[in-house]
Amino acid sequence: MLGFGGVLVASPVLVALIGLVVERFLFRRFYREDPALGLLMTFGLAMVAEQALRLIFGASPLPFSIPQALKGQLLVGDFIYSKYRLVMLAIAAAAVAALWLLLQRTPFRRVVVRAGVQNPDMVAALGISLQPYMSAVVAISVALAALAGVLLAPITGVHPAMGAEILTAAFVVVVIGGLGSFWGVVWAGADRRRRARPHRVLLPAAAEASMYLLMVLVLLVRPRGLFGERIQRFE
Repeated sequence: MLGFGGVLVASPVLVALIGLVVERFLFRRFYREDPALGLLMTFGLAMVAEQALRLIFGASPLPFSIPQALKGQLLVGDFIYSKYRLVMLAIAAAAVAALWLLLQRTPFRRVVVRAGVQNPDMVAALGISLQPYMSAVVAISVALAALAGVLLAPITGVHPAMGAEILTAAFVVVVIGGLGSFWGVVWAGADRRRRARPHRVLLPAAAEASMYLLMVLVLLVRPRGLFGERIQRFE
């Protein structure tokens, strides 16, 4: 009914609103607890959501075709590119650029990433409320996840497990790139995609195994990731 363009805009907004409700009644309870508790709750919530979708809509993938205007290929010299995948790349690059500007050119990074995460009590003592910032983090995160889901729908189809298929890979990318490093995660994601493409055709199982092996090696040599920042805490 909305069409691809309408869904591309409406889905991130609606999912962000759902994320704000979940943050208000669930995530907020774990901000001062062990981070592992919040992580476990998030994984559990994802499983509940997946099974609920199976009960409501069934497990069979629903087709979601590529818009007619984005079908076809472009010939650039000796290379052939899919129009839709080029659009996906452009939207992903725009999302990365917008997020970088938010984290680097606004007070958002200083309040949330630096002071808020490392010492929330000090931020509260300065009269700064972290709650709106934490809610914004959740809203932005789930909105980007919804955007990725819409972009992948014409390729993989719409089904309850489409999020779980990429969740583990995303976790590995964050671990390898390093917590606290924006460009480290971007590099790890792009590098994983580049290395996995030729191997998936011949040895898909080996490609998956190599990804986890690389994560183990990175954790052994550099536990905070290749580009992760060492967190300094005020005692």
